Amino acid sequence: MTTIDRDTAKAFQKRMVGVMNDAALGMLLGIGDELGLLDVLARSGPSDTATLAAAAGVDERYLREWLDGIVAGAVATYDAATGHYALPAEHAACLTPADGPVNLARSLKMLTMLAGVEPDLRERFRHGGGLGYDHYPRFHALMAEDAAATHDAGLLDVVVPTVPGLHERLTAGAALADIGCGSGHAVNLLARAYPASTFVGYDLGDEAIEAARAEAADWGLSNARFEVRDVAELGEEAAYDVVTAFDAIHDQAFPDRVLAGIATSLRPGGTFLMVDIKAESGVEHNLALPWASYLYTISLMHCMTVSLAHGGAGLGTVWGRQTAVRMLEEAGLVDVDVREVRTDPFNYFYVARKP
Repeated sequence: MTTIDRDTAKAFQKRMVGVMNDAALGMLLGIGDELGLLDVLARSGPSDTATLAAAAGVDERYLREWLDGIVAGAVATYDAATGHYALPAEHAACLTPADGPVNLARSLKMLTMLAGVEPDLRERFRHGGGLGYDHYPRFHALMAEDAAATHDAGLLDVVVPTVPGLHERLTAGAALADIGCGSGHAVNLLARAYPASTFVGYDLGDEAIEAARAEAADWGLSNARFEVRDVAELGEEAAYDVVTAFDAIHDQAFPDRVLAGIATSLRPGGTFLMVDIKAESGVEHNLALPWASYLYTISLMHCMTVSLAHGGAGLGTVWGRQTAVRMLEEAGLVDVDVREVRTDPFNYFYVARKP
């Protein structure tokens, strides 16, 4: 019979109850972001449920149950004497759209979406293989929302200046390609800011490319175009002065091919900016990372499995800095510099050069 330390067992049981409670709270916050409830609560100030329901355009009974859940989770407050609910400004600062890329409720919304694939994922545990993008009908929309907030907050003012000489090169006129461009917001922001340069975005998704083209047309951009293309077969040689990839490499089926194609597509002296998840290679190096379990969950339930679905490497979200640097160098890129920027605490910024 195994002897256990009862104090240790009780402490762990208490932690697991906390995990159960916080997991439920995370679902509530994801719903609150999806329906705009957190934003309404933040803007309305202390209010009763009828006022809040009218402002949010939702059913009052559902809203009250949701509010009570986030009050129990110490996210919102409730005054029993007045029947008023409120979201403290200090809490709203990281839970509402006004805070840009550090809207953690938006990240929690990703988990509510991924929960839908759990039955299919269990079968992949038993039999191998992966889940293709068709299992995630809302994923690209959520990523586009998150990416737009991140790029609006800092792409032009923070990220571009982080890359030595990039502002000057784009101002003078350069050719830039964005790999895995999604809905193309980054490309369109750059194209509008640097009219002397030309920009192209590549992505495998027809819906994402159509959204990118629509935004470019709305903005009247003549220097941005978008193509549906498998970036593992990029097929360009010495075509670009700059290539970018924003959180697009780690979930590729064949990331080594993609990086080799990028290196080939760059002109001598060209720059590659790869923005990807801030983590190290090896779980033992990520234990102090506050959101490490979240990253491994996203990897398991999306990034790794979509790669495996196409017979790919299954690199995963948490491939880490050491592996990323090695793969960049193996692709033929040099002078790999790993940077961080204040507007994006979740990513490393890899700057590499074509010799």
